[in-house]
Amino acid sequence: MSNKIHRILTAVAMTATCSAAVHAAPFTLTFEGVGNNAQILDFYNGGTDSQGNSGVNYGVRFGSNALGLVDEDEGGFGNFANEPTPSTTMYFLNGTAILNYAPGFTNGFSFFYTSVSFEGVVRVYAGENAAGALLGELVLGINSSPGTCSGDPRGNFCNWSAAGLDFAGVAKSIDFGGTVDQIGYDNITFGSSDPTVRPVSEPAGFGLLALAGVGAVASRRRPARGART
Repeated sequence: MSNKIHRILTAVAMTATCSAAVHAAPFTLTFEGVGNNAQILDFYNGGTDSQGNSGVNYGVRFGSNALGLVDEDEGGFGNFANEPTPSTTMYFLNGTAILNYAPGFTNGFSFFYTSVSFEGVVRVYAGENAAGALLGELVLGINSSPGTCSGDPRGNFCNWSAAGLDFAGVAKSIDFGGTVDQIGYDNITFGSSDPTVRPVSEPAGFGLLALAGVGAVASRRRPARGART
């Protein structure tokens, strides 16, 4: 069994329109449609992920470390279960996962996360690329325990906790951190500190990554099976 969010089971080879104004209505990124182990990149920014898939254009751009992960039960590499919106989530294998929203957002943000062995940390900044004033920070505790999952056929990262943060000012980036391949994120909501309130969304050891085939980008064992959102 892998202790990461994505499983390595075989050998591996290596839209709302963006505007100049702060977005007023809350909206949620579920990562559904992002490719398995694909860099999310401009999937939500009028472009595509690294596999050529595109989503609603919310004007949200992800750094190259942010990856989509599809549940192993749905043919992906994700070592997770009971994800808030099946079957894709976000995770990272290097550094941290940075999200940029150039128009800026207010009134807080929220998300769901899962972690088996290590805490995570999420920070929101006034500038893009995790720069400028730090507007807020959330430390995320461990919330999953291998062997205690239910309701989904497989997946050690099976419990998802809601987390949210209210802050003063206008934020333009979020830095999702923690131990690589050991924490997964889903349903990132802008403009609300409660991820269960989603007025707008796009249409339809253990590791997080569960590599089920050849061709995934992996240089080492990671923590999970992937989730898409």
